[in-house]
Amino acid sequence: MVNKIALITGANKGIGFETAKQLAAEGMTVLIGARDAERGEQAARELRESGAGAHFVQLDVTDDASVARAAKQIEKDYGHLDVLVNNAGTASVARKRTQPSETALEDMKAVYEINVFGVVRVTNAMLPLLQMAPAARIVNVSSEAGSITSQTGTTSPMGGNPASAQYPSSKAAVNMLTAQYAKQLRDVPIKVNAANPGFTQTDFTGGRGVRTAAQGAEPSVYLATLPDDGPSGVLYGHIWTTEGDGDGGYGVLSW
Repeated sequence: MVNKIALITGANKGIGFETAKQLAAEGMTVLIGARDAERGEQAARELRESGAGAHFVQLDVTDDASVARAAKQIEKDYGHLDVLVNNAGTASVARKRTQPSETALEDMKAVYEINVFGVVRVTNAMLPLLQMAPAARIVNVSSEAGSITSQTGTTSPMGGNPASAQYPSSKAAVNMLTAQYAKQLRDVPIKVNAANPGFTQTDFTGGRGVRTAAQGAEPSVYLATLPDDGPSGVLYGHIWTTEGDGDGGYGVLSW
């Protein structure tokens, strides 16, 4: 039996690296998609030293040529792709959180280039390879920050967070993209879902959060390994609640 092939973007650290590690533990060959060759190679080497099947693939989600080269390399080396995890993302290229009325458009454009256009760019390039698999899975790493219900209601701590424009709106766009790709592919054996890692302690959050990177990877791994009767077109992951200890377990979140 040939191992399943999984590509994870932004996989050299944080949730992306933990996702690769956990998918490798499921017996998959994992492709570490990363912009930086040194960091990508180091991450793949670390996984191989633990017994995993892992290889680095140079991939910058903001660069058409880079994504096209990655797709050609995967086709040449493996002939297909079973899992795509669109994990690469950023909250702010400028590393500055501001109110919506103070948002720098250049920063917002840069965030969208990675979080939104990067998802479309990579998915479209890899879709022919995913269609060659018996049953493929696409996982778009999103966030409860992109859930309008969470941002405007009272059941999630998100409702009390400071207002901001670029990151939440970019993840809302990822949620809609997920729904639209799932709609397009509903009659073929490819499931498309969005994953909510939860408030996770990584470099992305400056080390803040209520969940470890390993826990943050669990929703993506769950969606990447869905059975044939699993859902498509949902936002699934950690539920952060204002009730009790705040841990609502795992489930489908409202868009």
